[in-house]
Amino acid sequence: MVTLTIDGREIGAREGETILEAANRIGIYIPTLCYHEAISPYGACRLCTVEVNQRGRVRLVASCLFPVEQGLEVKTDSESVRKLRKGLMELLLASCPDSERIQSLAREMGVAETRFALEENKCILCGLCVRVCQEIAEKSIISFVGRGTKRKVATPFFIPSEECIKCQACAYICPTGAIRFEEGKLVLPT
Repeated sequence: MVTLTIDGREIGAREGETILEAANRIGIYIPTLCYHEAISPYGACRLCTVEVNQRGRVRLVASCLFPVEQGLEVKTDSESVRKLRKGLMELLLASCPDSERIQSLAREMGVAETRFALEENKCILCGLCVRVCQEIAEKSIISFVGRGTKRKVATPFFIPSEECIKCQACAYICPTGAIRFEEGKLVLPT
């Protein structure tokens, strides 16, 4: 067991536990889009960013990836954290303006509009679908392809896979509804 402080509360946490897991366990809410407790963390959305003071060094880290340690001080709602999250929400809102989940999170954070140009994306590249297919379904039917602004979720060689077991876990876990099953077939965002 290690002892750390989250938002002024001293808590005990298990070795290897992340800040997000420790905070969730004691009822401290940290927003996320790319995290699910059933699969490994990825840190794509960065909404779970918190401020840590680690031996006198203050910095912002993704709480879903950052392990707890003895004496760590964590702030989940500091001014710098709120500012960063609002900027991230503006980017997400511009990227996927029709996503109900993103609209809801944006309202929760006080973001009514975005200063960025609107796009018509559905996928935020959170990686949940890819990880659930690899880790839970154990199939790896979908993965990331491309780099930078051309990155997307796709099947190998963009060919529908016969290996898909149609479990629909990828569609279920997608926070934006970008992945669907229509007539028993996987429909990926374009």
